[in-house]
Amino acid sequence: MKVELTENAASRVDTMLQQRGSGLGLRIGTRKSGCSGFEYVVDYADEVTGRDEVFECHGVKVVVDRGSLPYLSGTTVDYVKVNALNEGFEFNNPNVENTCGCGESFTVKT
Repeated sequence: MKVELTENAASRVDTMLQQRGSGLGLRIGTRKSGCSGFEYVVDYADEVTGRDEVFECHGVKVVVDRGSLPYLSGTTVDYVKVNALNEGFEFNNPNVENTCGCGESFTVKT
């Protein structure tokens, strides 16, 4: 089970952490929500607990709670800029079966 960042995503996280002045890395998880079942949760990782798995990609730590890991295993996170106003993290998650119409939530293969 592994979660990876592209070079673009790792660079963006590194920049965000430097601007913030603290943090261990990026925390990624899932929670039940939306019309399809789950949504991604992205935050700064300020600590690592006994319930977390830590991966390192391009020098940046990615912290994932073990409860979310089955839904995120094999995921690659990229950072994309669509235009001057639209940018953000993009998840390439092989576990996703369907997404809702707005793209905010997803179901996983069972």
